[in-house]
Amino acid sequence: MTFKVLLIDDEPGALEGMQLWIDWQKIGFEICGTGSNGIEGLQMIHELQPDLVVTDVNMPLMDGLEMIAACQAEQARGVRFVILSGYSEFEYAQRALRYGVNHYLLKPIIPEEAEEELAEIHEELVQEQEKQSLNQIASYEEIVSSIKDMLQEQTQDQAAVSLLSRVSEARETWNFCLVQAEADSFAELRIKAAALMYQEEAMYLIDLDMNRFGIVFGYSQSIDSGQKTWRTLEELVRQYSGKRVFVAVGAGAGNLLQIGHSYQTAREAMIYKFYDTGYDSIFRYEQIANQPLNYHYDQLQLVEAIIGAITLLDQAAFQEAVDSAARSFREMLVAPEIVKKVVIHVMCRIMEYLDESSEMQTELLFEKYALPGLSDSVFVMNDLMNLLLACGTDGIKLLLREQTKQSQGIVQEINDYIREHYRERLTLKKLGEIFYMHPAYLGQLLLKKNGISFNELVHNLRIEEAVRLLAQSELKNSEIAELVGYSHYGQFFKQFEIRKQMSPNEYKSTMF
Repeated sequence: MTFKVLLIDDEPGALEGMQLWIDWQKIGFEICGTGSNGIEGLQMIHELQPDLVVTDVNMPLMDGLEMIAACQAEQARGVRFVILSGYSEFEYAQRALRYGVNHYLLKPIIPEEAEEELAEIHEELVQEQEKQSLNQIASYEEIVSSIKDMLQEQTQDQAAVSLLSRVSEARETWNFCLVQAEADSFAELRIKAAALMYQEEAMYLIDLDMNRFGIVFGYSQSIDSGQKTWRTLEELVRQYSGKRVFVAVGAGAGNLLQIGHSYQTAREAMIYKFYDTGYDSIFRYEQIANQPLNYHYDQLQLVEAIIGAITLLDQAAFQEAVDSAARSFREMLVAPEIVKKVVIHVMCRIMEYLDESSEMQTELLFEKYALPGLSDSVFVMNDLMNLLLACGTDGIKLLLREQTKQSQGIVQEINDYIREHYRERLTLKKLGEIFYMHPAYLGQLLLKKNGISFNELVHNLRIEEAVRLLAQSELKNSEIAELVGYSHYGQFFKQFEIRKQMSPNEYKSTMF
């Protein structure tokens, strides 16, 4: 452990000798400055905050003992003093004892003796710092315990009230910063917060439940105080970058006895953090004051739109349904807990449909999207809706994969059926009913396997049959059109010309 030492002597040679002859680093000190008289030394004590001051006694302007007296009168932080004196100045040493200075070095300095004396002082400083640390820890824990009782609205004894009142006087304003993280990153984040707050003044870490902790912090109206506090909180935000963590700050309070209000408003702000654009910012209560949440939402239309899109294997329609829901949630400012319930319900319906519509096992999707723990998760709305979008997209992909697998051997059977029944009023809907497939998917499957659409296939078969009948019978063109499946001659004429680049009569004339 290294401590700072300030050297004061009006003799330049003596100062240089102390710096050169004594191995300060070896005995645990570093020289932070040097001065030549008591006035200069007093100013440097204020600026440099040394742990130890080694000072000559007999100096111009202000001697060493006058400097020590002035320093103690100003109630400066606990700094230790060592005085330098000669044998003829022993009465100075006696006066120094009255100021609590019980260490002195005789001039001329003998390095070995000086180092032995200074090493003893170093040990005293170490013990004193350890004692202060223990006292600070005990005091810190007492303050934290009293604050927790205040948050839980437990009756405060007079000692606790007095303690919080005294602590409150250190700062003009107090506030509560609420932090919530996912279970798997909570412990790490709390350790980082504790490390950042170590030895910070007017900041207290409060453990809460449900993967939450709080930071009670005080600040004054001076720019430096407020900025330093916010820099510490912002540094915490930077350290959890990339993780899903909510940080919200409540309304300020005049003292710690009112910190319960700051805590409640921080909890309110935490709820609204759901509608923020990301996790890398501190959400403040003042951003959402007087903006009531909506706890009513009719989810029927959303469920129908999403399940309908899944049924049709329509990714674009599914995307639009999710985007539309997100817009309505934000416009209506629907309470996050309601949004989560709606999303969980929709995802469960998607899973149910997958189970009902195929022989697939959907356990992997349940595990992937962790539905049971979703209600307590830390999500901004955009990420939650992206999770729903990913779930539905995975569902559509699974259905397509399953139907593709099932359809490998059925395409020939469908084509055979079309060849047998093309003269009838055949539609994809009717085929879908016969082969238990969705019409949209069936149309895509036939196009992929045959290279042409269902309608093109039917028209080709009909015109091929019409060509055979034109060559082998005396039937009228209108009768042939009806026989091959056209209810209107104009439609038959159009399709014949497209495929043969001539009319039925022109084709017939080429054969005779």
